[in-house]
Amino acid sequence: QVQLVESGGALVQAGGSLRLSCAASGRTFGTYAMAWFRRVPGKEREFVAGFSASAPFTDCADSVKGRFTISTDNAKNTVYLQMNSLKPEDTAVYYCAARRYSELGLSPAQYAYWGQGTQVTVSS
Repeated sequence: QVQLVESGGALVQAGGSLRLSCAASGRTFGTYAMAWFRRVPGKEREFVAGFSASAPFTDCADSVKGRFTISTDNAKNTVYLQMNSLKPEDTAVYYCAARRYSELGLSPAQYAYWGQGTQVTVSS
């Protein structure tokens, strides 16, 4: 059983920062790839950042590269998404996801486990 719970979403001004957290239970860390996706109303879920377990590395979407950073705390079974220099275009519901493979996937369909999402709103 895998359970993911996101937190940290808030209303912030453009240029501000937020750190999202994803607390995970079950056998995820060390074996599962994990990622953050976001969804804007009327659009499909979009890959934001992810972490590969087999050969640890992180990847970010071009739209957030240089502003967002994904990190993990294995002792706490928690994945973080540090978001800096936020823009109104970053407004979305952010989801944490995990898959039972070590390889990082970029498609939502590749992930079987999802959190409930946390709302991030960036005002002008």
